[in-house]
Amino acid sequence: MVKPYIDKTSFRTVVDTESALSDLFGFKIVPNGIFIDEEGTIRLIKQGFKVGEDEHVQAIERLINNEVEKVELKDTYYEPKSNEHKVQMELTKTKFKLGMEYLNSGKKEEALKELDNAIRLDPDNFLIRKQRWYIRYPEKFKEPIDIEWQQAQLKKEREEEGNCGPEGCEIPGTYR
Repeated sequence: MVKPYIDKTSFRTVVDTESALSDLFGFKIVPNGIFIDEEGTIRLIKQGFKVGEDEHVQAIERLINNEVEKVELKDTYYEPKSNEHKVQMELTKTKFKLGMEYLNSGKKEEALKELDNAIRLDPDNFLIRKQRWYIRYPEKFKEPIDIEWQQAQLKKEREEEGNCGPEGCEIPGTYR
């Protein structure tokens, strides 16, 4: 799925299928950008990095050409609403990983149940939210990815989401 978006870039791109970097850096959306130089120094971390955004690509090119040592891009794409506790964050990650294991094993319904439980705990986590959408609406993620649908779906879900309590948030359309 990523290939059409990175074919024209001048830098190597990898896909983190295990979400290890998301865990390490606390990313809750995709895609993300991390630029690491030849010595292993991180020169850019951008949650919500887009290879189609000129500012983002130009930042990487400035790094590649040694015009700057580090780049900081403003985060206008993602604005979380909730603060979760460490135990809740770990439980969310565990449910997400279990959901992805179920999905990789072809157990779609079990995957959705775990992902639905995870999104209740962390409703601002777009890694989880988008995986749920992808499983339920795969046609929206074919080339070209329907970004307008995603924005409308997010708005709809946000309007319908109920109260948040100690056991998470009520998310319409999720398994209980």
